[in-house]
This record gives sequence, structure tokens and C-alpha cells, in this order.
Amino acid sequence: MIFITGDTHGDRDRLSRWRLRKLQEGDTLIICGDFGFLWDDSKSEQNYLQNLGKRKYNICFIDGTHENFDLLNNYEISQWNGGKVHKIYGNLYHLMRGQIFEIEGQRIFTMGGGESSDIDIRKDVNAWSKDESPTQEELLEGAENLEFAGYDIDIIVTHEPPLKVKNFLNLNDPAEFRVSALNAYFEELSQNCKFNKWYFGSLHLDKYISNSHVAVFHNIINAITGEVSR
Repeated sequence: MIFITGDTHGDRDRLSRWRLRKLQEGDTLIICGDFGFLWDDSKSEQNYLQNLGKRKYNICFIDGTHENFDLLNNYEISQWNGGKVHKIYGNLYHLMRGQIFEIEGQRIFTMGGGESSDIDIRKDVNAWSKDESPTQEELLEGAENLEFAGYDIDIIVTHEPPLKVKNFLNLNDPAEFRVSALNAYFEELSQNCKFNKWYFGSLHLDKYISNSHVAVFHNIINAITGEVSR
């Protein structure tokens, strides 16, 4: 089975064996960005990453906006289930931007990255990386991969949502969320692609926007059905 959850931000409780007890051998968990466990390259962190990679199921993540991109991009690029990944250790993978993976018969499109809502503050304290936003090359690669797939995808996993979804969620407080060109790119994908489910994590909400668009944070969701795992 394939499961989805939201930003983990280096919180080990979120990936505890007890919390992920429903995952069986060969299952896959996908995290919608801001993984946060590749941060300082300490011995403790490396030991923890090896522990995650030794699990009997796959743990995969797309990048968000709060990552150590210098550290992440040092990992060698390899192929996994049809798309490009950084293999961190064992069964632990970073799913790269603009890729299509085939997992358990499901075609899954991934596009990490975004634009930090606190970008001005982070720039002031030298804690911002330009790598948080997808490059034109990554966006083009994603579009080309979707075209090759006939714009027919089962599941889309991104950190940011499409434009209309973000605008809808901003109605009560339009100043709270920053809308970017990436949201517009996703809106175009939303209009042109056939897909069953679209999961995103940047807004730190557990909310079903529609039958197809799902904001996820703490929930662990069956990626195919959209049902919350209890």
C-alpha cells in the first residue's frame, strides 16, 4: 500500500514505529516536503537516517522549503521505480522534482519546493536558500514527463497547492500565505492533467478541499482511497 503524510520538520515522533505500525513490508510512505531529518549531518542524525532506511517499508519524501539543500544535493542521483531519486540510505529516498514514479501500479508525479512564507525573515538571518524554488529546468522536465505520460497520472504529490486551492484557503486571511508562480504552474497542471488525488503539505492543514485535492499534515492517508489510516 501507499501512504501519504505531511511535513515532518525533523520530528522523530512523526515517524516512530508505533505511529507507522500499519505499514507492512514493501509498503511506501511519502512525505509532502519539509522532511527535516537531513539538517546538520551529525552522527546522531546519520544514525537515525540509517535506522529509517532499515525499515521493512519505503520512506520517501519530496523536498519543501525548509531543507538543508546543500546536504541533500550531495547525495548521488539514481533511478528508482522509473524516476530520479537521491537514495539516502537503504529504503529511504528523496523523490526529485518533476519525476513520475510507478509504485504498486500507480503513476505518481512529484514536485517538491516552493517559496517560504517567511522568506524575508530567513534572508535577514542568512537561513534562506534559492534552491527551495524549482528551477525552470525542473519545471520543464516535469512538463515533459507529464506530456510523455499523456497527462494521465494517478497521484500528484507536491509541497505547494495549485493556485485556486491556495486562494480558496486564503479567503479568511489573504495576507497569511504567499502565492507564487509555482502555484500558477500547478494550477495549469490541475487543469490539463487527468489525476485521481493531489496531496500537498505546505499549509500544515489536514483538510479535504475536494474529492481530489487534499491538504495533509499529521494524518497518514491511504494514497489511493484518500482515507485516513486509523
